Amino acid sequence: MKGVHFLLGFALLALASSLASAYDPSPLQDICVAIDDLKNGVFVNGKFCKDPKLAKPEDFFFTGLDKPGNTANQVGSNVTTVNVDQIPGLNTLGISAVRIDYAPYGQNPPHTHPRGTEILVVLEGTLLVGFVTSNQLNNTLISKVLNKGDVFVFPIGMIHFQFNIGKTDAVAIAALSSQNPGVITIANSIFGAKPPINPDFLGRAFQLDVNVVKSLQAKFWSTN
Repeated sequence: MKGVHFLLGFALLALASSLASAYDPSPLQDICVAIDDLKNGVFVNGKFCKDPKLAKPEDFFFTGLDKPGNTANQVGSNVTTVNVDQIPGLNTLGISAVRIDYAPYGQNPPHTHPRGTEILVVLEGTLLVGFVTSNQLNNTLISKVLNKGDVFVFPIGMIHFQFNIGKTDAVAIAALSSQNPGVITIANSIFGAKPPINPDFLGRAFQLDVNVVKSLQAKFWSTN
C-alpha cells in the first residue's frame, strides 16, 4: 500500500512540475501575431537582446525624472514614462517606472495597465486615488486620500485613477511590474477608437442617448 501511495504522490508531483514548466510567457506588447515564414518575423515577445559583452552604462540609465511634466492639457496631468523604450537594459527584468505630475485639481483619468501591478508613492501634494474591482467582486471601489510619503497599490488589470484634490501641484512616482505594462485610458479607448465604435451599440452599453455618445466621440476624435 505504501508503494501505491508513493507512486500516486510521484505521479501528482510529476504532473504539477510539468504544468509549472509549461506556462506561456507573459505578453510584453499589445499583440504579437504568429507567422509561418520566419524571414518576415520582426517582433518577439519583448525586444531582441544585444550581445551582453557589448552592454554599456547608458543601456541602464535615464535622466530627467526630476523635471516636471507639462500639465497644460484637458486632464491637468502629465506622465513621464521610463520603460524598456527609454532604458534598454530593462528588457526581461519585469519592472518600469513613471513620474506623474498633477496640476491643481488635475487627474490621471480612469485607466488600466494590462501587464503590470502599480505601486505609487506621493512625493508632493494630496491625491484621491482608487481602483475598481472586477465584476466578480461587484465592481467595488477601493479608494483613499494620500498625502506626501503615502503609498498605494493598484492591482494588475484593475481600472484605477488619481485626482489632485489640493490647490497646489502634486507629484508622484510609481513602479510597475513589467518592462512594458501598457496603458488603456478607458474614455479614450471607448469614445476615441479608430474607426469609431457604433454609437447605437455604445448608447445601449452605457445607457446613454445616442446623440450624447456621438458628441463624446467627436470630442475625443478632435483631441486625438
